[in-house]
Amino acid sequence: MSRHLCLLAASMLSFSSLGMAQAAPVSAADGATDVDKPPPLPKIVIPDVLKPRLTALSDEQKAFLTSPALYMFARPPGGPAQLFAKLEKETPEEISAYVSAMVSVAEQVDFKPGRDPASIPLDTKSPSFNAWNARIPQQLNPKREPGPIQITRYIGGEYGSFSGIPTFAYAPIALTPEDLKAGKVDVAIVGAPLNMGSGFRDAQHGPMDMRTSRGAQGPWGPDMYTMVDPIEELKIVDYGDVAIDNLSTERSIDEVRRTVAEIARAGSIPVVVGGDHSLEYPDVAGITDVYGKGKVGVVHFDSHYDAWHNEPHLIDHGQPVYRVIHEGHVQGKNYIQVGLRSRGPEEAGFKWMRDNNMRYHTMVEVEKRGWNAVMERALAEASQNTDKLWISFDIDALDPAFTPGTGTPVPGGLTLREAQPILRRLCAEKNVVGFDIVEYAPYLDTSYKTALNANFLLNACLTGIAMRKKGITQKNYLSPLTVDHQRDHLGGTSK
Repeated sequence: MSRHLCLLAASMLSFSSLGMAQAAPVSAADGATDVDKPPPLPKIVIPDVLKPRLTALSDEQKAFLTSPALYMFARPPGGPAQLFAKLEKETPEEISAYVSAMVSVAEQVDFKPGRDPASIPLDTKSPSFNAWNARIPQQLNPKREPGPIQITRYIGGEYGSFSGIPTFAYAPIALTPEDLKAGKVDVAIVGAPLNMGSGFRDAQHGPMDMRTSRGAQGPWGPDMYTMVDPIEELKIVDYGDVAIDNLSTERSIDEVRRTVAEIARAGSIPVVVGGDHSLEYPDVAGITDVYGKGKVGVVHFDSHYDAWHNEPHLIDHGQPVYRVIHEGHVQGKNYIQVGLRSRGPEEAGFKWMRDNNMRYHTMVEVEKRGWNAVMERALAEASQNTDKLWISFDIDALDPAFTPGTGTPVPGGLTLREAQPILRRLCAEKNVVGFDIVEYAPYLDTSYKTALNANFLLNACLTGIAMRKKGITQKNYLSPLTVDHQRDHLGGTSK
């Protein structure tokens, strides 16, 4: 029997990779579509030559051989035909034992009420059940006028003296929507130290490290490409960290969603520093809670397509794109992916994206057409169907040479010279209503280069937002002062 079990193990395939799992769908929501349903599977027909050898099978076992569950053990391209060809060489008794083993595995894999918990129960009688995200009423705080609060001790603290309490971009802090409104804040940067969506890779320390690392020098001073200083042009605040229950992604994402919507309703642009990429779901859901489902597009930078589904958990850092589209927050035609190159998805994943009218730009396309052509194509698509845009940037979109501090590095990615211009241009030329940068895991990088580069990516987007505020929205604007010294025939002689 051991030989048969080895054959069984070798032929098994997870349902999720084929998109065929029988798991419950994501919770229903207004605008959800059914386009995620897999196409009908090919009908399984038992070859005539095999039928005489099935005499030892029960009716239930015979039915199993023609059921969709068989695909779990019959991976394409060989599929059921290859499995049946192997069984033709076995005795009826060996076939019975083999099929019995497959049925046993299928029964273990399927969800069974009463045997399997549908969720992890919480102690609802705990006196601290919601202490993790309960807001402190302003009546319990010292009285003050609404508005941003400067927490540096020294007059030059916001210009790089590293004094006082570290904040994103050396910015003052804001604690409430009233602070955002009173300060007429353009951008509120909020940390989201969520790590349960990836499980073990230290992404929860990303916001803290981007505040405190010397990489935070990145957002200070004018951007040489445009000679625009976002710190001078924008009213930016650090909105602190959103409450996270790092034992429960499901509980955490609701608070992230609430906070993103809170910032947007106050008239500010939310910038979320993560944390793992499961944050993309509550980020985008939060922004569409304000602007409406189907009214916002997304540009998703990543080496992975993050639209896996039919997993036991309904949300993790590999599923946010699927859930955003499935629940109708963003239409597939308004979803653009850039930088894909990981070992996956399989053909079914690309078909799912095409069936949903998504636009994807892989590094394969970059290799064939060149980065500039791909960048221009993505920029043109970003405003075809909607005038509002969310940008979600997984730092593993960059090559690991630039971001070793990420949990799922994939070689062959974008360079900083490719990533910075497209972010700056998206944020200047399009109406960006939100941005997130995720998957930075400080413990994986003792060189601090990941924090440095992540902050420069953040700065590229802030520069673009500042350009747009100043009215600089022309295509691919570069400062005449810095693009050429104009002392020879190449740039024109200056008088």
